[in-house]
Amino acid sequence: MKHVHDPKERTALVVRLRKIRGQLQAIEKMVEADTDCAEVLVQVMAARRALKSFGDQLVQSHLHNCIEHAETQAESRRKLRAFLTVLERYVA
Repeated sequence: MKHVHDPKERTALVVRLRKIRGQLQAIEKMVEADTDCAEVLVQVMAARRALKSFGDQLVQSHLHNCIEHAETQAESRRKLRAFLTVLERYVA
């Protein structure tokens, strides 16, 4: 099932992902350089928060754009059931 994002939203999501990728690359370099574990863990926590924030934004976008604005009530219910299945895994 394809989800079409508003171009501005898509760009913002891609920018966030690129920042997260940069964080992960920096962590990799820290590990390669034998940086103190506490410093690496601080960066890991920052990357985790950034990825969670990204996921939270996707959840909000999906609820608003996909479920709330479904063409029919039946389609909305179907999308909501599918979303709840995914959400159970997301919060676990």
